[in-house]
Amino acid sequence: MISDFLLYLIEIQSINLKSKNMSTNKFLILFLTLITLTSCKDNKKENTNSEQSNEPTATKTEAASSQDIAGNYATAEYSKRNEGYDWIGVNVSQLNENEINIRVRSRADKKKPTCTFDTKAHKKSNNTYYTAVDGKTVLFTFNAGKLTIATENASDDSALYFYCSGGATFAGEYSKIDGALDASQVDKTAFTKILNLQDIGFNVKSVEKGGQTELTVLAFGLDENHGNPQKATFKGHVVDAEVEDLDSDGSPELVVYTKSNDGYGSVLGFSTLKKKSMVPIYFPPTSENSKINEGYKGQDEFSLIETTLGQRFPTANGTRQVSYKLKNGEASKVFEVSNVSDY
Repeated sequence: MISDFLLYLIEIQSINLKSKNMSTNKFLILFLTLITLTSCKDNKKENTNSEQSNEPTATKTEAASSQDIAGNYATAEYSKRNEGYDWIGVNVSQLNENEINIRVRSRADKKKPTCTFDTKAHKKSNNTYYTAVDGKTVLFTFNAGKLTIATENASDDSALYFYCSGGATFAGEYSKIDGALDASQVDKTAFTKILNLQDIGFNVKSVEKGGQTELTVLAFGLDENHGNPQKATFKGHVVDAEVEDLDSDGSPELVVYTKSNDGYGSVLGFSTLKKKSMVPIYFPPTSENSKINEGYKGQDEFSLIETTLGQRFPTANGTRQVSYKLKNGEASKVFEVSNVSDY
């Protein structure tokens, strides 16, 4: 488009032609030169504006796609739930930039739930996360409000049948819904996980009742069933559970990580004695342990590192990392602090 300034110059030049008898050819050359220069300048400006407007849009789209995966998803039958159809739902929450929490729940108001499964999944690519189930890789792929669950290798799909009843599987496609899953129908299980080691299995399950969490740990594969199942009630929720032979005696231990409603972490531990019975392990409350409680304000994170229980929490001056070893106490096995470091 010819600018107002250029039109003004053309008008001046027309006047000069008449007054000075400038040749028509010279005027035309000047006219074309001005048009070319102005056109190039306008095109450059348009390209610059286009680049500037496209960059933020792409960034926003990418950021939105990584954040929008959190929420609730359900199978197609969910829309017909009031007609009696069975359905499966998946709750997805973002734990951090590279990790999400997956909770598979199904209808449980008319019969036992079809599928129940909990896991943490790690980022593989922009919209795909993965976890291991019985040594098989399971993929969670998000795309345009859809969630697809499948084993990485099609031949491994039987691994997902174990967590469902009646020959069902939670593999398949789910659509994102607005709000929470139907509270009047959904399975009330707060946490569930099945772990195996050294031919001993643990079924870990918690439900919320009356403002408290009821934890049940059922071991299978024991030669005898003394102390099985183990139960505990506390205020807060279960974060995760892991299994390991912490004292290398050939019989595994289970650790369940919990967090109170105000953010203080703890551990409920269980040991299998010679694969015959199950007994609790004592974990000393951090707030009462003078070796480590200076500056302690909760926000704990726990994990097993080989045969060591690790704990990490923020302090006023940084972060404190605590290591525990499993020892034989007077009445039961106990976790004792073996190392403390601040950084």
